[in-house]
Amino acid sequence: MGLRKPPLYDVHADAGATFTEFGGWDMPVEYDSIKAEHAAVRESVGIFDVSHMSEIEVSGPDATALMQRLTTNDVTALEPGDSQYSAIVNDEGVIVDDTVVYRLPDRDERVYLFIPNAGHDEEMYDRWTAFRDEWGLDAAVEDVTEEWAMFAVQGPDALDSVTDAAPGAALGDLSKFQAAFVDVAGVECWVARTGYTGEDGFEVLCPWADAETVWSALDATPCGLGSRDTLRMEMGYLLSGQDFDPETEPRTPYEAGIGFVVDLDTEFVGRDALERQREAGVEETFVGFTLLDRGVPRHGYDIADADGEVIGVVTSGTMSPTLSEPIGLGYVPVEYADDETEISVLVRGREKRAVIVTPPFIN
Repeated sequence: MGLRKPPLYDVHADAGATFTEFGGWDMPVEYDSIKAEHAAVRESVGIFDVSHMSEIEVSGPDATALMQRLTTNDVTALEPGDSQYSAIVNDEGVIVDDTVVYRLPDRDERVYLFIPNAGHDEEMYDRWTAFRDEWGLDAAVEDVTEEWAMFAVQGPDALDSVTDAAPGAALGDLSKFQAAFVDVAGVECWVARTGYTGEDGFEVLCPWADAETVWSALDATPCGLGSRDTLRMEMGYLLSGQDFDPETEPRTPYEAGIGFVVDLDTEFVGRDALERQREAGVEETFVGFTLLDRGVPRHGYDIADADGEVIGVVTSGTMSPTLSEPIGLGYVPVEYADDETEISVLVRGREKRAVIVTPPFIN
């Protein structure tokens, strides 16, 4: 089976983008350079095509019950236009995926749109429908991934960029994790004040057929997935399939540093396992670090203690474009997790000195 392509694949190719496979999609990784695109987001505004992200809509009389039992956060706290970051875990409390859950404006009943990561739409559709049927709930589940294009407009000037394309919309009134249907360049879009870069910004969902109209109306530097990765690493944000994976890097929300998305007052798949872990405490935890020696930490490199004993593994790493310093993320035993703890990273077999730093790496 060939790679899936976003609706603006040809537009990106004509703009000189280079592409990479990600989650089964052929996506632009950079246009000019990762460093220049990273700087655009930190200093002004950049736009990412993130149409590879999955979208699942859940509606019907038991939509809230289904969402509540399959995500770790408290879905009942959402009012129309609200959203929340959450995790999806298995019976053992291991993260299957992380997601943002939106409550759309009510129709005849509550309607939710949640955003699994790239390539997870079929898996999550199957999971939701299987549990719905097992529990006898009355809810409609639709995979709408190829109905919505999705763009992330991020940076200090993101509000101006989106407002210019949506005159009259009070986008400045949206708080973080709030969203609304907004007319952007004559197209009704779902516009959320969310993002994955650490900067202010918006994620704009529009109909697949109107993608070029909306993309062209948003005045921002086109950015690829390369700079999206360096931006999220500077913030210490998790990457599904790399910083956690149910098979290759099985981690719970407490180990991965996102225990704040777990509401044990709700009943969800994996709740009991997570309650036991919270009471017992974790043995390993997600940390950041900076290298003191020359080198770049990469996914899969070993982390060692001061005596050279391997204690963990790097899950993500890069040369920070903002700091011009090598930074990384990974898991270590909790006794090594305090800031300024000295560790080392084996870069191509050579020991490089490093120290623990609690993310984000930048203010």
